[in-house]
Amino acid sequence: MRLGLVSDSHGELENLREALRQLKEKWRVEIVAHLGDAWEDTVVFEEFSELSYLRVPGVYCPPYRDPAVPNRLAKEIAGYRLLFTHTPTAHSHDLEGDPDPQLLAQAGKVDIIAFGHTHIPEIRREGKVLWVNPGHLKSQDKKGHSPSYAVLELEKKAVKVWLVDLLSSVPFAEEIFQREG
Repeated sequence: MRLGLVSDSHGELENLREALRQLKEKWRVEIVAHLGDAWEDTVVFEEFSELSYLRVPGVYCPPYRDPAVPNRLAKEIAGYRLLFTHTPTAHSHDLEGDPDPQLLAQAGKVDIIAFGHTHIPEIRREGKVLWVNPGHLKSQDKKGHSPSYAVLELEKKAVKVWLVDLLSSVPFAEEIFQREG
């Protein structure tokens, strides 16, 4: 099962549209998660009705302050417990009751944490938890990283992760994590 991750589109709908096109056509993902900034950009998903999608708001998006909108989503997908969040840590804009990603990881309650916010693409393993940040989709970004997205292939015994440059559609990082236990 393949899952796509995008984050920090910040109103750059053409880049989001291109990422979704690549995720659908090249990577054949089944689900795409938008990890915040900006919530309203997910209107583009309507153009890709064959894709399922999830979304969480960014900490500065108005829906983040709405108790009816979950700021973090915990989902089981293909036998993995995933947390979808904008920030990798608790944030001052969190609402009462919002789970802290770090505490969930330390308690062993998640297998994978998908996050954005930093605009820096990364794949890392801390203990038994895989952390993935797809980067951002801005044409210009002050942190020096090109627009990118992530693809996760969730298999019974391993997770494969690719970080993909949006402009070239070529992966610039690839990791395989064997499932523990």
